[in-house]
Amino acid sequence: MKPDDDVHVLSAKRTADDVPASLADIVHRMPFPTVLIDRASSRLLHANGAFEAAWQRPSAAPDALTLSALLDPRDRPALELMLAQAGLPQAVVPSGVELRLPMADGVLKWALATCARPETETADGALILLQLCDITRQKRAEEDIAARETRWNSALVSSVSGVWDHNYGIGQKYYSPTWRLIRGMAPDDPLPPSKEAWLTLLHPDDVDFTLHAMERQEAGDPEYQMFQYRERHADGHWIWIECRGACIERAPDGRALRVVGTDTDVTDRKHAEHGRAQMSRRLEMALAISGIGVYEADLVTGDVYWDERMYDIYGLDPAMPVAVGQTWENFLHPSDRERVLNNVAVNTQQNERYWDQYRIITASGGERVIRSCSMTFVDTDGHLKMVGANWDISKDVTLHQELERARLLAEARNRELESARVNIEHNAMHDYLTGLPNRRYLDAVLVEQARTCGREGRSLAVLHIDLDGFKQINDTLGHNAGDSILRHAALVLRDNAGPDQFVARIGGDEFVILTPATGGTRKLSSLANRIIRQMRKPVVHEGRECRFGASIGIAWTQGMAVEPKQLLINADMALYRAKNAGRNRYEFYSQETHLEIVRAKRTADDILAAIEEGQFQAAYQLQFDAVTLEVCGAETLARWQHPRHGLLTPDSFLSIAEDIDVVAAIDGIILDQALQDFVKWEAQGVPVPKISANVSYRRLLDPALLRKLRRKNIPTGSLSFELLESAFLDDCGDDVLQTLEQLKSLGIEIEIDDFGSGHASIVSLLRLNPAALKIDRQLVRQLPQSASQRKLARSIVEIGKSLNIKVIAEGVETMDHARILRELGCDVLQGFALARPMPFEEIGPFIRAGSWHAICC
Repeated sequence: MKPDDDVHVLSAKRTADDVPASLADIVHRMPFPTVLIDRASSRLLHANGAFEAAWQRPSAAPDALTLSALLDPRDRPALELMLAQAGLPQAVVPSGVELRLPMADGVLKWALATCARPETETADGALILLQLCDITRQKRAEEDIAARETRWNSALVSSVSGVWDHNYGIGQKYYSPTWRLIRGMAPDDPLPPSKEAWLTLLHPDDVDFTLHAMERQEAGDPEYQMFQYRERHADGHWIWIECRGACIERAPDGRALRVVGTDTDVTDRKHAEHGRAQMSRRLEMALAISGIGVYEADLVTGDVYWDERMYDIYGLDPAMPVAVGQTWENFLHPSDRERVLNNVAVNTQQNERYWDQYRIITASGGERVIRSCSMTFVDTDGHLKMVGANWDISKDVTLHQELERARLLAEARNRELESARVNIEHNAMHDYLTGLPNRRYLDAVLVEQARTCGREGRSLAVLHIDLDGFKQINDTLGHNAGDSILRHAALVLRDNAGPDQFVARIGGDEFVILTPATGGTRKLSSLANRIIRQMRKPVVHEGRECRFGASIGIAWTQGMAVEPKQLLINADMALYRAKNAGRNRYEFYSQETHLEIVRAKRTADDILAAIEEGQFQAAYQLQFDAVTLEVCGAETLARWQHPRHGLLTPDSFLSIAEDIDVVAAIDGIILDQALQDFVKWEAQGVPVPKISANVSYRRLLDPALLRKLRRKNIPTGSLSFELLESAFLDDCGDDVLQTLEQLKSLGIEIEIDDFGSGHASIVSLLRLNPAALKIDRQLVRQLPQSASQRKLARSIVEIGKSLNIKVIAEGVETMDHARILRELGCDVLQGFALARPMPFEEIGPFIRAGSWHAICC
C-alpha cells in the first residue's frame, strides 16, 4: 500500500527503508511498550509487540497514525513539549510525562511516557524512542484516595464535630476548622503554645479529671474513649466538650504514637440535662417537703408503683408488694370504702382528673384522713393506667379548718419572713457589737447626703474618731474588755449626736459621725471637744478601771464640691495628724495635713527600705555609778542613718514605725547589733559591764522572742530589758509575767522605764520584781529648782531601796543634777552632763580618756 505524502505508513517496507535494522531490533527487544517516533512530525515509525498489546489503536487507522492521535486532547501539548525538549542535549531530556490514552473500548488508560534520542537517526530527521508504561492502576488508586479525602473533608465541613489528630511519632498535631469554630477561634488564631497553656483554659474543677481521662484514653481504656470537660470559649463563657478518641498507632513499648478523635460542643445538651435534673430535683424536693405520695397503677396487669412516701402514709413496709384490688382497697375505712370505690369506678370510665377525701386504717391500726388526686390515661403500650397523689390531712378534720389553718400558717410564715428580712437587712447594715450602722450603711448614707448637699448647696462634715489606748486595753485585759470599751464609746457617740447626725462604726476602734456643717468650724469643734472629754472618763470593767481617749479628724465641704470618698479620705488624713500631734485631740483637714500624710507615707516607705538595707544602727549612752562615777553600763538607742537626711533619732520615725508595726523589727536589729558590739568591747578590753535595751509590751507577747534569745547564749547580767509601756504594768496578764520570769531565768534583768510618771504602782513592782527603776527625766529636770521634785525623787529612791531595787536617773544634764541625785541615794546616773549618745567606735576612746572625771571634779 502506497502512503500519502503527509502520512508515514507503519509497515515492514517503511521500517526497512527508513529505520535502521539494528534500531528496529532494539525496539522489538524492549520489555516495555516502546515506539520509535519521528521527532518532527510525531509519527509512529516502529512499535514493538508490548506496545501493540497494551495500547490498541483505533481500527480506522491501524497502520498510519501519529502518537498525538492516540492521546486525550488535554495531554497533546505536554507530549509536544517533551518531544521538542528531546531534541536538546541529552542532559535535559524530560524524565517522564503522564499521558491519558482513550482505548478502542472507551476505557481511559494512563501511561508514563519516557523518551530518549538514539544514536542512529534516519536521513530525514531525528528519531525518538518513546516508552509508554501503563500506570492506570496507580492513577485510579490515587483518584480513589483523592475522592475519599474529598468525601472525608466534605463530611468534616458539614459535621458539628471538630477533628483532632495528635501524631506524636512525627511531632505534628492537626485541628480541623470545626474544632476551632467550637472554641470561637478564627482559622488563623494561634493555638496554645503548650499543654500547660491549654490546661489554663480548662475549668479548674475539670483539670485533674481531664488529664487522667486523656492518659487512660491513650492507654486504650474503653471507659475513657469518650469523656466530657469544660473549656473556656474565646468570648469568655464555659462550653462543654465531648471528647471521643482512640490510639491508632503505638510504639513497640506500648506508647501511643498517634491518637485521633473528635470534639463535639455538647453545651446545649449539658444545659438541657442540667435543666431536667434540676426540674427533677425540684419536683422531688417539693414532694418530700409537702409529704405527697405518688403512685401509678396498671389497670390491665394489676401492677402498682408506690414511692416511699406512699408507704410512709399507709404505714406499710416498702418490701411488701402492692397490687390493684389487693392492697390500697384493704386500707380504706369501712365507712368510706363503698363510696370511694364507686368514685374510682365512675372516674375511671370518664378518664378525667378527680379529687377525693377519705379515711384509712394504717397497717399499725391508726386512722388517717387522706386527700387524693387521680386521673387515668392510656399509655403507649395500650394499657389503661391510673396516676395520682396522696397526702395525709388527718389534722384537717374539715375543709374549712384546713383552709383556716393554711391561712394562719401562711400569715405566720409571712410575718416570719418579714421579720427575717428586716433582721437580715439590719444585720447587713449594722455592727453586731455596738448596734451602730456599719461601713456599708455609712457609704450609702454618705452618697445620698452628698448628693442632697450638692443639690441644695448645703455643707457636710465627717468626723473620723479613733480610740487612743484601745489596743493596749485589748492586749492586756482581753477582748471582753475591748468589746466593753467599744460599746461604751458607741453610747458616748450616740448621746452626743443630734437627730440630724449619723453615727457609724467602720471597723476596729474607728467610728464616723456624719453631720451637716451648718455651724461651721465652731460647732464642729464644740462637738469634737465634747466627745474627747467624755471619752477620757474612766470605764470600770470587772472591777478594773480602764482609761482611754479619742483622736478626731474633721473634714467638711460645701455645695457641688461634696465628693463622698474624698471627704472620708480627708477626715482620715486629719485624724492621722491628730494622733501624731499627741492624741486626745482633734484636727481639721487642710492642705498642710495632706502634705504631712504624703511625707509620712514617704517616711514609712523609707523605713521599710531601711530595714531591708541595714540603715538602722545602734548608739549608746553610758551609765555611771553615782558614787564612783565609773562606767557601769550603756543604754542602747536606735539611730537611722538616712541616705538623704543623715543620722535621725527615734522622735523623727518612731510614731510612723509604730503605725506600720515594725518597731519590733527595729528593736530586734538594734539588739542584735548591741550584743555583737558587747562582745567586741570585751575583746578590746573596754569596760562596759552591761547593756540595756528597750522592749515593748507587744514584743513580750511574741512567742519567738524567747527562742531567739536562748540561741544567743547571753552571759548572765550582761543584758537588761527596759519595759517601755509602764502605763499598763498593773494590768499585765499572766502570759507576760511568765515571759518576764523566763527572761530572768536566761540571766536578763528587767528594768522599769519612766518610773514616776504616775502609772506603775507598788503592787506592780512587787509582782514584777525588777532589777532597777529608771526615774523619768521629767522628774529629774526640775530637781535643782523644785523642792517638791526632790522629795518625789527621794521617795522613789527609798521605794527602790526598800524593795532592793536599783534606782537609775536619766536626763542628768548638769553636774547639779548629778550631785543632788547622788545625795538622794540614786545608784546610777545617765545624761548629757556625763556622756552623750555615741556610736560603737567612740565608746572605747571615750572611756579610756576618762574626761568626765575632770568635769565632775
